[in-house]
Amino acid sequence: MSLSTLKKRKVDSENRQFNNEWTEKYAFIAVDANPVCLICNECLAVSKEYNLRRHFNTTHAKFNTTFPPGSAARKQKISGLTLCYEQRRRILFRACTDQERATAASLRVAWILGKKKKPFTDSETVKECMLASIEEVVTDEKTRKSVIDSIRQIPISDTSNIRRVESLASDVFETLMDKLRKAEVMSLAVDESTDNSDVAQLCLYVRFYDGACFHEDLLGLIPLEGQTTGEILFAKISAFFEENNLDLARINMLVTDGAPSMVGRDQGLAARMAAVAPQMRSLHCLIHQSLLCAKLSGELKETMDSVMAIINFIRCTSSLQHRLFRKLLADMSAEYKDLLIHNDIRWLSKGNALKRFCELKEEILVFLQSSKLKKAGKFLSLMGNNEFNATVCFLSDVFYHLNQLNMELQGRDKTVFELVEKLRAFQRKLSLFSADLCPEKMLHFPTLRKSGLQITEVMSGFIDSLKNNFATRFDDFSISIPSLDESFLQLELIDIQSSDDLQQSLQQAGYEKFWTHVVSQEKFPHSRGLALFLLTMFGSTYTCESSFSHMNAIKTHNRISLTDQNLQHCLRIALSTYTPDFTALAKSKKCHFSH
Repeated sequence: MSLSTLKKRKVDSENRQFNNEWTEKYAFIAVDANPVCLICNECLAVSKEYNLRRHFNTTHAKFNTTFPPGSAARKQKISGLTLCYEQRRRILFRACTDQERATAASLRVAWILGKKKKPFTDSETVKECMLASIEEVVTDEKTRKSVIDSIRQIPISDTSNIRRVESLASDVFETLMDKLRKAEVMSLAVDESTDNSDVAQLCLYVRFYDGACFHEDLLGLIPLEGQTTGEILFAKISAFFEENNLDLARINMLVTDGAPSMVGRDQGLAARMAAVAPQMRSLHCLIHQSLLCAKLSGELKETMDSVMAIINFIRCTSSLQHRLFRKLLADMSAEYKDLLIHNDIRWLSKGNALKRFCELKEEILVFLQSSKLKKAGKFLSLMGNNEFNATVCFLSDVFYHLNQLNMELQGRDKTVFELVEKLRAFQRKLSLFSADLCPEKMLHFPTLRKSGLQITEVMSGFIDSLKNNFATRFDDFSISIPSLDESFLQLELIDIQSSDDLQQSLQQAGYEKFWTHVVSQEKFPHSRGLALFLLTMFGSTYTCESSFSHMNAIKTHNRISLTDQNLQHCLRIALSTYTPDFTALAKSKKCHFSH
């Protein structure tokens, strides 16, 4: 047989075992299946007697002379060496464990601070607070000293906190990626906004079924350096998906805010993504659409602008005037301490500002009467107009109902079908409001009824306009479904509809739990698959809008130098629904005590 045909020996396959006789013979013990010399602590790779004997004879030849084989002195020496080795090992293990615990504690502190959107430097403040609390609470001096020493060893400086935040964010992101890569379909909510340093940030939120429940989480926050065209947005999202080994073709719904760069017919993000994701549907955020239905025009817009002008006159003309108005409210024991400024970006702003204006009407009149500015006289004359006051009261009542709808549409874990149900219900309410808008009733217009002012044609026209706008946008609302075997689907749906138990379970559990936990995959594979496909879909960009609020709370003007990467890490921790394994993370790191 030639040498080339001989197989190399594999030591691992020979199952070599340590012989206990070698301990007294060569002063070796087995540690984690490897022989370790008790005299010099050298570890050999293979439990082979020849290797142990060679090491003993070449390195410790005098040991046999000093401690003859078989003698009591040799046994006592070997026993002492073994005991010393075990003690050293226990001390080392205890030190490593203490360091890991200190690191785990610092990870937990970083996680809590991240959830609360606090700066990195607050970790040092937390440590000071813990030490001060222990000083006061723990009365036993020995225990107090031990606890204080342990806390002082926790590495939670600002620089350590930055590293901890990065580790925690990476851990929850990997957890999300592992689950997302296994998902059959996913829904994507996309929106763009600028942070406090004028950097455009593209927010991606994902919704998917992970095999147990539906899950929504922040997918990414991507900075945009220059233009925010549909081409650039698509390139950024494509690069993100490719970098994280995600498949764009699995997206079944893309929800945007309706901006041209998002929904442009040819160059928009939705059009570009549809080319690579054939099953994808695109949707203009239903909350945004409901706001567009209530857009003011004509006389109503003029009235709204006048209200805002009065509010801005009181609050923004000068700091002195604003202080005097607030003092007047305090002197008159008003229910509120100030007026609210309207902001078009905030969904509830218009209704809240109108409501506050109506409730502080008497105080506003008193203040305008006391003012010597020319504008005050103009506004005072306007507020003496009954038609103006009636319109303001009407708008306050209408936008109260619109705000109630908006609040119902907001929130996490709401599917497109839940939102459509709320919108359809509001359409029926609009018919009720239309019939209620008459002098004998006005049950749903309490502010207007309390004022005792006349109903105008403009008011009735606006209710009719709302009805038409909602009908145009939502009456024919539908979502195309993927191709299925309709024959089996029809049979399954009949079985589900005919089952009293399933119908009762649907009422009790709700849509999501019904299709994920009640309906059997074996009995109803087609209907369950279709339901999961549709329930994965977002209905609004609420999650993105909410993320931007968190983003601005993190990257304040005091933290304007926060990098895009650290901003994304902080935002991920603040929003993630996953919790990292702190102990495992601590063990995977090089742990050190605080200096």
